[in-house]
Amino acid sequence: LGALWNIIQYMTDRQYNPILRPHLAENPSSVSYKTEMSKRTGDRCFPNYEINNTMPDYAKLPIQMMNFVTTMHCRDYLLIIDPLDVCDAQAKKGAPTLLMAIKTQTANFENREAIRETWGNIKTLGGRQRLVRRVFLLGKSKDLHIEEKLHLESEKYGDIIQWDFVDTFFNLTLKDVLFWDWFSRRCPHARFIFKGDDDVFVRTPAVLDYLLAEETFVVGDVISNAAPIRSNGTKYYIPESFYKGLYPSYPGGGGVLYSGSLAHRLLVVSQRVHLFPIDDVYLGMCLQRLGVYPIDHPAFLTFDFPKDEPKEPCANHIILLVHKRSPAEMFQLWNETCACSKQLRSILRWLC
Repeated sequence: LGALWNIIQYMTDRQYNPILRPHLAENPSSVSYKTEMSKRTGDRCFPNYEINNTMPDYAKLPIQMMNFVTTMHCRDYLLIIDPLDVCDAQAKKGAPTLLMAIKTQTANFENREAIRETWGNIKTLGGRQRLVRRVFLLGKSKDLHIEEKLHLESEKYGDIIQWDFVDTFFNLTLKDVLFWDWFSRRCPHARFIFKGDDDVFVRTPAVLDYLLAEETFVVGDVISNAAPIRSNGTKYYIPESFYKGLYPSYPGGGGVLYSGSLAHRLLVVSQRVHLFPIDDVYLGMCLQRLGVYPIDHPAFLTFDFPKDEPKEPCANHIILLVHKRSPAEMFQLWNETCACSKQLRSILRWLC
């Protein structure tokens, strides 16, 4: 028997193959991509328990995998919090150069505060602050007290986007597909997007310098020829009954840069790529079907510095992103990076 995801994706790929269906190549805009497995009542999408009959080991799967399999057809969730002032959706002139979209969970208030006061603090960019916007991407928590605090946080900062699905590790992929839809409506003219986690440190001024010098399409710490993890003791566990084969090349999910034009194409192609439990792998699957190859950049350290590389304070001055960092470490790195910048400017003035 084949693996569940491979089987249903094979059928979808054949359905939209322009060689097998020539009229798609002639008029691709006429295609309305819809997942064929939805079981809906009104605006709600319910679990599909019939699908577990296609996986012989379903009853032995970890609970997060069981939940994913029965709801992987659901991808349309209502917005609970939708900030309207992030971008002017109608104006190309004045659109941000960089939209930072940061995946976080409702309880991670300290991470969001640290980002707002360090690398996500747009005011520190001086004359370039108009070039950058910041949003945080969230599902919902079952803790009503935390949800109330989140709404107060949203009223204060206006940078929270929240959808009506439970925030779990395997639902991170939903944040991608739902963000692409939000982007297409609310901030469609942003030139570039940084999508990252809330436990990374980013040198935002250096990222802007890079983007203004390079016409990049998609860049990050690219992982190639990776195989699914079959040990069910890890959160990355993917059973062979669900997926077989190697993963396509993908940029590590800690942080990735891609163009706004690519985000629009990702929205379209994602509608014919079935959801996958691991979000960065899912991005690779979408890129593969677009014929887009991610560019590996050595300054994206999604697995931290190599062990043999010294961790001098100014070592962080030559990177674009490093993962994983706590809120306290973000503040420390921010202060060190600012000090290194001043030191470098002093040296350059002396040399000149």
